[in-house]
Amino acid sequence: MAIGTRCSPFADGMVVGMATRKVTITLDEAQLERIRGLVDAGSARSVSGFVQHAVGVALDDVAGWGAVLAEALTASGGPLSDDERAWADAMLAATPARHSAA
Repeated sequence: MAIGTRCSPFADGMVVGMATRKVTITLDEAQLERIRGLVDAGSARSVSGFVQHAVGVALDDVAGWGAVLAEALTASGGPLSDDERAWADAMLAATPARHSAA
């Protein structure tokens, strides 16, 4: 896998000099066709650019929710109890196995 740099200041939303790495991902065929449709319509620069943007949005979303959760926990008196964690996991459709016991 090669590491490269971008050639234009904001190519695909990335800043010049930001290291990139080529990876292989698997997408649902219907999703890929929708992305290609956006590219064909000029709404997205490229499939790769769309995926990079989507990953960035998802990472920002996770970070934002983490900050909101930390603030809420501080305001409410501390870490979640096992019952609170189970309820939150069920509400967010999270996989409970991802969390360690508090």
